Amino acid sequence: MSNVFDIYTIIFLALAVFIFLRLRSVLGQRTGRERPPYDPYSARDVVRSPATDKVVTLTPPPPAETPARPAEPAVAAGERWKGIAESGSAVAAGLDAIAAADTNFDAQHFIAGARAAYEMIVTTFAEGDRRQLRNLLSREVFDGFDAAITERENRGETAETRFVSVDGSTITAAELRKSTAQITVRFISKLVSSTRDRNGTVIDGNAEKVTDVTDVWTFARDVTSRDPNWKVVATEAGQ
Repeated sequence: MSNVFDIYTIIFLALAVFIFLRLRSVLGQRTGRERPPYDPYSARDVVRSPATDKVVTLTPPPPAETPARPAEPAVAAGERWKGIAESGSAVAAGLDAIAAADTNFDAQHFIAGARAAYEMIVTTFAEGDRRQLRNLLSREVFDGFDAAITERENRGETAETRFVSVDGSTITAAELRKSTAQITVRFISKLVSSTRDRNGTVIDGNAEKVTDVTDVWTFARDVTSRDPNWKVVATEAGQ
């Protein structure tokens, strides 16, 4: 009886060793490609980027301290508006008043901006772009432009305007009325302009001819406002 027990014991032990060795050969070796165990409770809202990715911050860093610049030498009164207005003229006096009320005022930058606005307003008026015009014109001037566009649309007409060049932009008047600065600019330009009826026939202007045009526009801005933009408050044809 004991011999039988010994034989069965030996068989079971041999079988157990065999099974252990087989399991170890399959499960006990790591290849380095195993996926990490999935954690369903991990913070999935956090996205970690590789170290080489750029980091985008929503809050800008505090501005670095800049060394104080040395005070600029005072400009002689006769040189302040050189090339813009004659010394001692009414225009120079008006620019002086505007610059005193608005320390950021720069006449050269104003003229450049006025030229750009002039071209934009003329072309957008021809296109009938009321939204753009509303941002550049005072309410009264916009109402006049809007009425002209409406009449043109009711007649089924379309306008075409193309700038060839702006040959001159001269400040002819400048003044400060309480907190409102007003500057009048005389523009001399060359453009191609025409109006067509609903059939496409040119009924006004010339679609091929370059025409010399002179316009006198007045720009205004409240110098106490944070809005740096000037608006056109008056327009007239010059000579």
